[in-house]
Amino acid sequence: MSRPERPLKVAFISPVFLFPADAGGKIRTGNILRGLKESRLFDITLLSPATPEQQREWQGELDRQCDRFVGWAPSAPRPRWQRAPDLLSSLPINVVADRTPAAVAAVEKALAAERFDVVVFDFVHAAVLRPDNLNGATVCFTHNVEAEIFERHAKTAASAPLRWLWASQAAKMRRFEREALARFTRVVAVSERDAKKFAAEGLMTARAIPTGVDLDFFSWQAPADGAPVVVFTGSMDWEANVDGIRFYIEEVWPRVRAQVPNAQLRVVGKNPPQSLVQRNVPGVSFTGFVDDVRDHARDAQAFVIPLRVGGGTRIKAFEAMAMGLPVVSTTIGIEGLDVDHGTHFLRADGAESLADATLKLIADGALRLKLSRAARGLVEDRFGHRVAADVFGRILIEAVEAAK
Repeated sequence: MSRPERPLKVAFISPVFLFPADAGGKIRTGNILRGLKESRLFDITLLSPATPEQQREWQGELDRQCDRFVGWAPSAPRPRWQRAPDLLSSLPINVVADRTPAAVAAVEKALAAERFDVVVFDFVHAAVLRPDNLNGATVCFTHNVEAEIFERHAKTAASAPLRWLWASQAAKMRRFEREALARFTRVVAVSERDAKKFAAEGLMTARAIPTGVDLDFFSWQAPADGAPVVVFTGSMDWEANVDGIRFYIEEVWPRVRAQVPNAQLRVVGKNPPQSLVQRNVPGVSFTGFVDDVRDHARDAQAFVIPLRVGGGTRIKAFEAMAMGLPVVSTTIGIEGLDVDHGTHFLRADGAESLADATLKLIADGALRLKLSRAARGLVEDRFGHRVAADVFGRILIEAVEAAK
């Protein structure tokens, strides 16, 4: 990227505290921020909710991502029944929760106190924190086409009332997403597919970045040859992951165990729903939150991504590939990633196909190694976090120039 005369001053506003990095969006944002800081072309002020205890605990990691941190008091999580009135809002329910008085006040104060070259809002939800009088270059970092996620939930919901509820939220998100993104100088999409979808809806300011992975942290090793282990990783309080794992356990796993009775399925991720955990399905275990996902995935013969809904890109796929884990994924699970079926992963849609692909990897060590080496090579060549951050940085510079 062209070097500015001085480091550009960036305000980066996230609606969530980025640590622990236990969800795809947090991981992606953290990788981008580290890469931007390492370039020394940007002076970064990160704003997000955080308690004083969180700031103290994660100060070392914050120092790797930003030059200074501005926090506001996070809101206490509310049970679902208390959030029911939010369904009556004109905003999508997951956007309403982000517009808290503490967040609005902190953002307004920080942006009024200092002039930034560019202000970045992380996730489209954060657009509700944008001051009405904000001028200059602005960028929205979209991790998904959010309305598409709601629409997919509406199609796969188990009952008519749930389908109606998801469809209603999808309509609200479609309107909010369209109106919010139109106000930004540039919009960052996490795949060419997402950028094209935005462009098809008339948004010509969208630019795509590659999905970036920390290649040093997720170092490669040859796939394991031991006991048959299948692994899924992901936040288990995200509806798309819950839907995918429920489908895999109910429809796919019995087919796998029928052929390999000692196979083990390990679901790695925070807050798994008790409705799944308490079923005690043979061979299935839930770890809950873990400090280091690598410790729970290295021995897998197959890394499964059985998603039926979702959006953006699944950074978990590239993390698995970087570690050398052979990947089996649905089309939606691998969506937006420039990878080839049979070369870098196995694509499988439907219960029978997913079971067959999982069994193939359990049985065939040569196939596991072939996919592992090809996938790691691809990620090294094109998807390191510094590559993604470099493209993101060029978009920030483009936004500054466009706003002059």
